Amino acid sequence: MSQQTSYPPVPPTAPVPPRNGLGTAGFVLGVVGLVLSPIPFIGVVAWPLVILGLIFSAVGIARVGKGKATNKGLSIAGVVASVLGLGVCIAWVFIWNAAVDEVKEEVERVAKVDYEVTGDATDVDILYGEVLDPKSETAATLPWSKQVENKGVFKGGTLTVTAGENGGTVTCKITVDGAVVSTKTATGPFATAACTGT
Repeated sequence: MSQQTSYPPVPPTAPVPPRNGLGTAGFVLGVVGLVLSPIPFIGVVAWPLVILGLIFSAVGIARVGKGKATNKGLSIAGVVASVLGLGVCIAWVFIWNAAVDEVKEEVERVAKVDYEVTGDATDVDILYGEVLDPKSETAATLPWSKQVENKGVFKGGTLTVTAGENGGTVTCKITVDGAVVSTKTATGPFATAACTGT
């Protein structure tokens, strides 16, 4: 009579949790870098994060291919997040350079500024030029004009005209590169018209 040996039932094996430490690290770094990349100034921190995220995620994908790791999806998501973050960082470089070039060009641009005074007043006191370094003249009769070249952000300067004691009308006008930027009129003894260009 044969005897049957019974073995205890084999418990079902628990599923192996996904393992891919580098892929997970790459995903986290890529997502954090992507979130920080559009923020001005703080986005500088995103550069190393997205680069490391891209490297770690790529290594994670390679480890999955060699059978040393699982969870390939998280590594792919890390690559995508890192590439997007890197794209935003690169876009910021171009935007920043364009803004710096534009400001530099504006500061270095030389503008032709025309200061003009018209009217029927006599013995007119004229103060014109850059705000911090104005020049003064007296015109016995009008019209009066002067053309100068200004360099810098504030290109128009100022023009202040004061009529003499006999009164009359005075009109100041500032023109920058052919465009009138300011004009004012005043009437009466010692009347003052002040124009400010930008």
